[in-house]
Amino acid sequence: MQRVVGLAAIGLIVLIAAEIVAFVLVAHWLGALLAVVLLLALSLVGGGLLRREGARAWRRLRAAGMDGRPMGSDVSQGLLGLLGGLLLAVPGFITGVLGLALLVPPVRRLAGVGMQRLAERQLSSAVAGDLFGPRRVRVRPGQPLHDPQPSGAQRGAPIEGEIIDPR
Repeated sequence: MQRVVGLAAIGLIVLIAAEIVAFVLVAHWLGALLAVVLLLALSLVGGGLLRREGARAWRRLRAAGMDGRPMGSDVSQGLLGLLGGLLLAVPGFITGVLGLALLVPPVRRLAGVGMQRLAERQLSSAVAGDLFGPRRVRVRPGQPLHDPQPSGAQRGAPIEGEIIDPR
């Protein structure tokens, strides 16, 4: 745990340094006043987006609960929307670009898939199934196994499968 906190602190210091460099470059390119106005505009948009995405996530979560649907994908999409708004609200051009990227639907979907896979790795399969719903499995016959034991009973072919995401 201490190692994770140390790595997070180093990452935060690197991010702050990168944000300062990005601000200096943008200020040099556009002018200092325009760079400050752009940062303030990004932060205001991020604050409004936090409010909108928070309300949207809460409505989707409630609707999934009332419909009896698994709510994991709704939670992950809501968290990604909130993260996008938070990254925009934090003053900085790098965090602003990352926040804007999370608002683009294909990027958000890709990040949602990554978040779901991470959650499925960290949680038990039963909990992941409750959160994200059941998975479909594509089954195809495999090659028969060679049975080295001289028993009279024949073994069947193994079943191979792959998990198919229902979306």
